[in-house]
Amino acid sequence: MKIGIIGAGNIGGNLTRRLTALGHDVSVANSRGPETLRELAEETGATAVRAEEAAKGAEVVVVTVPLKVVPSLPSGLLDGAAEGVAVIDTGNYYPQQRDGRIAAIEDEGLTESRWTEQHLGHPVIKAFNGTYAQDILDRPRPAGDPDRIALPVAGDDGAAKAKVRALIDELGFDTVDAGGIDDSWRQQPDTPVYGLRAGVEAVTKALAEASPERPATFRG
Repeated sequence: MKIGIIGAGNIGGNLTRRLTALGHDVSVANSRGPETLRELAEETGATAVRAEEAAKGAEVVVVTVPLKVVPSLPSGLLDGAAEGVAVIDTGNYYPQQRDGRIAAIEDEGLTESRWTEQHLGHPVIKAFNGTYAQDILDRPRPAGDPDRIALPVAGDDGAAKAKVRALIDELGFDTVDAGGIDDSWRQQPDTPVYGLRAGVEAVTKALAEASPERPATFRG
């Protein structure tokens, strides 16, 4: 499958490593230009490209950049993607720690991924936002393994969500359907499921126990 990854930090870099190892055709981009990704490209066989080119022909696009960067992503970012492209948003809102105050999230009550979706102009699937980057390399397990970790996945597009869940299964993790993007507050920072290394039952329980009230440490 052709996959575009926009953002080559810890999550983006490790997804590049795993997805290329699984045989996918991966294009990876960051904000500093493809020449800065030469080592990652040589290590993995991925193609380093400009952000504007990452989605070209892609069936899955992963957007894994700091939330404050989303509005400055190139316009038409998803132009040229394959029909029915699934867009994965791994982002989190850290107003005090990194992103500054975002009024639409704070005042209008938008979930982080709904805000990202509006900027991208395309539905997103929220996944990997509470996953430890190193676990992508170290914690894959075969289906049925009692130590297999489950990841929550939220999104409104059923076909795109199914594609993302199948890809996560291929990566070696179970998934739990966390509802639509308006429900994705259940997996935002400081919720019970955020950073939880556990199986389907525990992840399902943690999602149900989440509170919609944003914790003080995650308010701008």
